Amino acid sequence: MREYKEVFENNKRWVESKLAHDNDFFEKLAMDQTPEFLYIGCSDSRVPANEIMGLEPGEVFVHRNIANLVVNTDMNVQSVINYAVVHLKVQYIIVCGHYGCGGVKAAMQAKDLGLLNPWLRNIRDVYRLHQDELDAIKDTDQRYNRLVELNVLEQCINVVKVAEVQKRWYQGQQPTVHGWVYDLHNGLLKDLNLDMPKELMKIRKIYDLHGE
Repeated sequence: MREYKEVFENNKRWVESKLAHDNDFFEKLAMDQTPEFLYIGCSDSRVPANEIMGLEPGEVFVHRNIANLVVNTDMNVQSVINYAVVHLKVQYIIVCGHYGCGGVKAAMQAKDLGLLNPWLRNIRDVYRLHQDELDAIKDTDQRYNRLVELNVLEQCINVVKVAEVQKRWYQGQQPTVHGWVYDLHNGLLKDLNLDMPKELMKIRKIYDLHGE
């Protein structure tokens, strides 16, 4: 129970530190949220969204799941994207993976993982789409890291398949979509510099939901 009780002591110290810098911090925070970022990341406890971005509460709208997946049948992530785009009108949608991701590593193994199987199959599908490139990488760790990056790419593509995102783009409005990878070994974020408008044009014939 010691660790459990410490959380509340930590919370009190955190409140005190915020009030020491701004006595109205929580009053202003409670008024509304106007984040510019939607962050879709992994549930891994070592990758806290706000902290690695250096942003404060209220500045990032966050969704996290195992291996930062954007699955079309997952109403949780789809609802988050809808709310962020339509109601919060975020400027940026970030899909952030990380090197050392257990979900990606598990998907690379021929192993029955029970309930996780259908979820991790989405990552196996990414491997299938990019099998030639990945199998050409002889070093296991490098192949693993590359799958982390390709998984981010495919999840960004899944984001631009969403109707609300497409509608904003066709209206010449935000948000822009970006793919990042976080390196646990040095704490740095890597921008994959994905050209998502170009990726949308590649698939627009199939996934266009507006007929424009």
